[in-house]
Amino acid sequence: MSELVLINGAEHQPLFIFAHGAGADMHHDFMERVAQGLAQKGIRVLRFNFPYMVKRALTGKKSPPDRAPKLLEAYAQVIEQYANGPVVIGGKSMGGRMASLLWEHPQVAGVACLGYPFHPPGKPERFKGEHLAEIAKPCFILQGERDTFGQREEFEHFVLSDQIRCAFIPDGDHSFKPRKSSGHTEPDNIQMVIELLSAYIFEVYQDAK
Repeated sequence: MSELVLINGAEHQPLFIFAHGAGADMHHDFMERVAQGLAQKGIRVLRFNFPYMVKRALTGKKSPPDRAPKLLEAYAQVIEQYANGPVVIGGKSMGGRMASLLWEHPQVAGVACLGYPFHPPGKPERFKGEHLAEIAKPCFILQGERDTFGQREEFEHFVLSDQIRCAFIPDGDHSFKPRKSSGHTEPDNIQMVIELLSAYIFEVYQDAK
């Protein structure tokens, strides 16, 4: 699988395994910007493609995401192949949800979810976060304030473990992009994500020692 991963950062640095969302692969601009930003903060970031994205790259044909068991198996294989000890894992949207489902993996010290997909847009009844009430390891959710997969106002109704902390990105959508009228900018929001996420990763690694 080594030829199918992207690594930013030096070998001795804390490792963050960063999974992509449902519709974009590890090369996506969002993934690249966050990975580069974290590397500049002193974090080694490993990106990989889930099997359906590997297949898409080979065939050129779009295919839907694999079912959760296959995604989780692929993610666990990456952890076991590349993590030499406790590791922080996470991802964008679907990738973050898969990471949160792997919190019990013995090598996982913490989880980070960037734009957690609590439900499909406009369908709050299709909730995908029941397990978040049970997480017993550190978990950090970074959510755009107006993310249609789970807006800030909805969080008061979500049942979340006391191990979960949340940060809301100003006027951000599912990719943290704000409206021009908000006075916030996308580069500033992405930089905020990098600052908050890097601090969290360092904290988890310090506590895991």
